[in-house]
Amino acid sequence: MTGGLGTIVRAGVGRRRVQTVVMGLTATLAVTASVLAAGLIVASEGPFDHAFNRKHGAHLSARFVSSQITSAQVSATARARQVTAAAGPYPLVSVKPTPVDTGGGLPPGIQLTDLTVVGRRPSGSVDDLTLTKGRWATKPGEIVMSAHNEPFVLGNTMRFPGVPGDPLFKVVGIARSAGETADAWVPRTTIPSLTASGSRPDYQMLYRFKKASTNAQLDADRTAVAALAPGKSLVGVQSWLKVRLAATRASATFAPFIVVFGILGLVMSILVVGIVVGGAVAAGTRRIGILKSLGFTPGQVVRAYLGQALIPGGAGILLGLVLGNLAAIPVMGDTAEVYGVGRAGIAPWVDALVAAVTLLAIATSAWAPARRAGNLRTVEAIAVGRTPSGDRGRVARRVLGRLPLPRPLTLGLATPFARPGRSATMAVAVAIGTIGATFGIGLALSLNDIQSGINLRSPGDVVVSDLTSPVNTDKVDAAITRQPGTGQWFNSAEADLGVAGLAGATTVISYQGDSSWASWQMIRGRWFHGAGEVVAASGFLHATGTRIGDDITLVNGSRSSTVKIVGEVLDVRQEGMLIVLDRTSIAALRPQMDPLSYQFDVRLKAGVNRDDYIQAVNRDLEPFGVSATRNSDKLSDTVVSMDALAGALTILLLCVAGLGVLNTAVLDTRERVHDLGVLKALGMSPRQTTAMIITSVGGVGLIAGVVGVPIGVALHGVVVPIMGRAAGTDIPAVDAAVYDLPLVIPLLLGGLVIATAGALLPAGWATRTRTAVALRTE
Repeated sequence: MTGGLGTIVRAGVGRRRVQTVVMGLTATLAVTASVLAAGLIVASEGPFDHAFNRKHGAHLSARFVSSQITSAQVSATARARQVTAAAGPYPLVSVKPTPVDTGGGLPPGIQLTDLTVVGRRPSGSVDDLTLTKGRWATKPGEIVMSAHNEPFVLGNTMRFPGVPGDPLFKVVGIARSAGETADAWVPRTTIPSLTASGSRPDYQMLYRFKKASTNAQLDADRTAVAALAPGKSLVGVQSWLKVRLAATRASATFAPFIVVFGILGLVMSILVVGIVVGGAVAAGTRRIGILKSLGFTPGQVVRAYLGQALIPGGAGILLGLVLGNLAAIPVMGDTAEVYGVGRAGIAPWVDALVAAVTLLAIATSAWAPARRAGNLRTVEAIAVGRTPSGDRGRVARRVLGRLPLPRPLTLGLATPFARPGRSATMAVAVAIGTIGATFGIGLALSLNDIQSGINLRSPGDVVVSDLTSPVNTDKVDAAITRQPGTGQWFNSAEADLGVAGLAGATTVISYQGDSSWASWQMIRGRWFHGAGEVVAASGFLHATGTRIGDDITLVNGSRSSTVKIVGEVLDVRQEGMLIVLDRTSIAALRPQMDPLSYQFDVRLKAGVNRDDYIQAVNRDLEPFGVSATRNSDKLSDTVVSMDALAGALTILLLCVAGLGVLNTAVLDTRERVHDLGVLKALGMSPRQTTAMIITSVGGVGLIAGVVGVPIGVALHGVVVPIMGRAAGTDIPAVDAAVYDLPLVIPLLLGGLVIATAGALLPAGWATRTRTAVALRTE
């Protein structure tokens, strides 16, 4: 019977072409969604930690002054307690570059802040560097920039006027250090050309420790290293925890919604595969009886139907693995850039696990009904046929038949009761699809609203910003005021001030002019009005333990000024450690404004043409080396990546749910084909046939949608605030409350739409089937 078994398997696969195709497509989409979802979940679970350990990142990078310590003494610090690996010492210099060309948007001749340049090779026992663009520097005049130095791009040239000969360097590569241990790298032999006259390069040493997961542990590690260095030669250290905080903040923002979509996708994929495979085997119960009458044993019957399920399922799995990994290239490329971990892809073990789980789900779903049928006596299996027992659904048909509805609709509404288990599984799949759509749409709307709120930081129609050199702000103010089209305007600038009770400096953004119309998006409270009032970002309030209505004291040297917090604003820059106020509030402190941070925002009078205004004002601004431009909304790369991810995963969920409905409708239609022939013989029109089949799944879809939408709304209400806290801010209530009635009503009908879309193909098949053919079908 072995040869016959293979024939039966091949014949079964070829005979049920529709179900075979549906099973293969379902497995393909299920695996694609599962691979993408599981890959994203794995990538969002500590992506920085994985990349950091893979690259042997430095837990601590230390700088030693060469005038107080020798190279041998620096090397000896590697013997400090808890050190597990060390690299160095590397020569290190701090130099100020001046761009020579305009690449990267930097004006030639401007002197930038210090770059920490280290002489080393890209590999080492600690801190393997990842080259993301170009090549490694190999000769004098070549330099590799760190990926976190955004102004510099491949091919830039720069001079270092602070060292002898004003050497010219070209950027030949961009590299990423897991611990951001330097701003740039050159060959060790190039460092002398970057060293100022009369000085020597300092030393950099990189360490990995046995325990370095908390600030307290790193403080102890630093103390152990310093104890082996003479005097005060250790002048600076950088902890990997600082870099990790910035990287994990981005990944922590992505993780909540990725996990939600991932769980939904994995659960629904298994459900739909179960629907497809279980239904295919159950539909062949009568044929199983025939096989047993021909001498097949129960074990051979089970193997035959396992094979018929695993062949299309296996093909679908292979195709799904390919599609899932291809889809992951752009998706995980975006998240990898956000996480700052370099290139990323689906881990091989994720592919293997998803394939194994899906195969197991197919085999389990096929084995249970095939085993039951295989254990039936031959006569019973043949007698069961392809239609449910006459008792199933009879009560439902009788009750629903009393409703004042056309008979095709009541027959359709009663169909799910004939196969309650199959219908319930389909309902769960549709509900999950509705949950995913509700959550995904709400997430996209909230993200776009948050982005719009962040854009309020730069209001108005025209802006003068991105200064490259200090300007006379009074003259710029005067030039703007002289324009007849100027309505309201103000200028803003940043300064670093102390806050009593808070270590370190806090960024203060001060406004001069009429800023009453320039409110940022408020989370709580109101915008400041005049002197003595400030608004603060959530990060500042959380760090200081203050609330709206509290007073804080701003400090600049020996001067101090007390102001009152009147509002909480939406902002995530600098970890939310900033406050905004009128410049008169800090006039007594005499702060040193950052001359390049000045920005001038202008609201035009009604009816003024913006382009004409910009041309006119730029004629007056030209002598000062600044220019006005259109103020346009900006779109965060993070928001774009989140929208793309949410959209892709939502579509995948809806497709898998639709295939589940399609298969259920195909099974029900095939099982009841003889009944359909009788109904058509009695006068049921093609339109009535279509209505009956669509109604058979539409009622279940409608109920599933009504159940799924509130769950999706609840998920949104939980996940969005978690994402906000991960980003370091609270979320404005208006940005979270996106589900208004015009949106909720279509979402409630979403389950009906999914079910209808899935039933259209089998409804069309049933309509086209001739009555005589249907009646001759056993």
